[in-house]
Amino acid sequence: MPTSATLSHWSLKDLLPDPVEQAVEMHLSKLETCVSDLESMRPVMTPQISETDFAKTLTLLETNNTLIRRLKAYSFLWFSENTQNEAALNLRDRLDRSLTVLGNRVLFFEIWFKDLPEDVAKKLIVQSGDLKYSLESIRRFKPYTLSETEEKLLNIKDVNGIDALVSLYEMITNHFTFTLEVDGEKRVLTRDQLSTYFFHGSADIRRAAYQELYRVYSANSTILAQIYSHRVRDWHAEGLELRGYATPIAARNVANDLPDTVVDTLLAVCRKNAGIFQRYFRLKAGWLGLGKMRRYDIYAPLAESDKQYDYAQAKEMVLDSFRAFSPQMADLAMRVFADNHLDSQARPGKRGGAFCYSALPGLTPWVLVNYDGRPRDVATLAHELGHAIHAMLAADHSVSTFHASLPLAETASVFAEMQLTQRLLKQEQDPAVRRDLLAHAIDDAYVTVLRQAYFTLFEQEAHHLIVEGKSFEEVAAAYMSNLVEQFGDSVELEDEFKWEWITIPHIYNAPFYTYAYSFGQLLVLALYQQYQLEGAPFIPRYLKILSYGGSEAPAKILREAGLEIDSGAFWQGGFDFLDNMITELADSA
Repeated sequence: MPTSATLSHWSLKDLLPDPVEQAVEMHLSKLETCVSDLESMRPVMTPQISETDFAKTLTLLETNNTLIRRLKAYSFLWFSENTQNEAALNLRDRLDRSLTVLGNRVLFFEIWFKDLPEDVAKKLIVQSGDLKYSLESIRRFKPYTLSETEEKLLNIKDVNGIDALVSLYEMITNHFTFTLEVDGEKRVLTRDQLSTYFFHGSADIRRAAYQELYRVYSANSTILAQIYSHRVRDWHAEGLELRGYATPIAARNVANDLPDTVVDTLLAVCRKNAGIFQRYFRLKAGWLGLGKMRRYDIYAPLAESDKQYDYAQAKEMVLDSFRAFSPQMADLAMRVFADNHLDSQARPGKRGGAFCYSALPGLTPWVLVNYDGRPRDVATLAHELGHAIHAMLAADHSVSTFHASLPLAETASVFAEMQLTQRLLKQEQDPAVRRDLLAHAIDDAYVTVLRQAYFTLFEQEAHHLIVEGKSFEEVAAAYMSNLVEQFGDSVELEDEFKWEWITIPHIYNAPFYTYAYSFGQLLVLALYQQYQLEGAPFIPRYLKILSYGGSEAPAKILREAGLEIDSGAFWQGGFDFLDNMITELADSA
């Protein structure tokens, strides 16, 4: 178990210097000036706008976006490091209100640009340089855009309504504590600390950890389910009734610049291949000496091991795996440590899980993990540093185009995990440990591919049920049916898992987000197969994919790499790779 002295607590000074209140006021003042300058450009915003005036408008918009992102990044990161910090919460709420008002004042640009005749818009886009795809994306939302007044009202509604309600979900759940008895000692744990015991060698401890998780969440199920109900109704009212999206998931697909047919194909292939993981769970039950796998046991280690990795050791393992692939990647990851942009301590009140926050092209991203010394924490560190590398490779783009689109956002992170796993497999001589590493990789593939796809499939059903006025118990029953289809007869499902859906932050924060993980993992499997075939010549092509950031459409970027995402055979190739991994593991057992 790492001690707090070995772990890091990030610095946010590269975003705003002390005194923070003064820095916030200075940036808000600059933002007010920028917004006023943009408002002064409104009279020239006609189809006859000159190239000079359009370029000036774009420059002002980039300045506006830079100031906003700096302020939002600081408030989000400060709140994330302690969700019980009242000052951080007050700043976040204050900025949410202020930035919404300021954002509404410049909303006229997007409304105007969406309404331009197609030939005029194309001419201006050609003149826009690196902002080309950003402007194309604005036009993509034209069919779903309301009047300027209506858009302003929706922005105000969101910040004071559903966004605030989702924040309450985060505050409530991040404040939960859990009690678990281990080796005769009762331990009070955060959710992240509790989740380490899902991977424990003892079946009794795994069961107790899950039961404690659902004891706490189910005790709060009424309020958490109510929050989700409002999230769904708000999504439906705005997205379908007002904006005219055909389905709830279509709103996410348009934002991701993915045709509905591509996402439908991805989810259908995932559903069709559930049997691959069901086969794995049957095999794993035999290796563990179980008659049948219980849901408590699906992450059980194959080898009895309480192996822990010191934080410094984990850092070197991850950097070494990057360096073996590309020294440039290792150097970029080192920047996160060198700039003190990594918060690794697990502590009460801190946001659970892990993330990478890329604020601006010129700034090293910030990474949050809750490091507890387990092997999976090492993989999580590699994953989040992969995100950071992705952002830094795209730093030559503008503030509006350096962020990778959601379908590609998991590419570097999942590839980084695979690099780490393959590195460890090459170094490890003990067959039992190698088997456990391979099993970990398959467990992670289940979590990233099938589990996330089934979360999205559940969301599709849950949105329908809630809009139809069904009860929370009926939604919970639908979730259990989702699990039954996912696991078939390979896993015994205990009743408390019907409340698992209220423990999933993504379905509250970003509906239909989770299929991006399935997309990313299967995409990476295709890329990794190319790397295995080509070796070193593959590396510059891979780095080029990352360097695009969000400056081109996902399909275009991937076509350049020889990948056709509208083909069911493409996605099936990822599952075939996983099936071969399971066979390799079975042959070594």
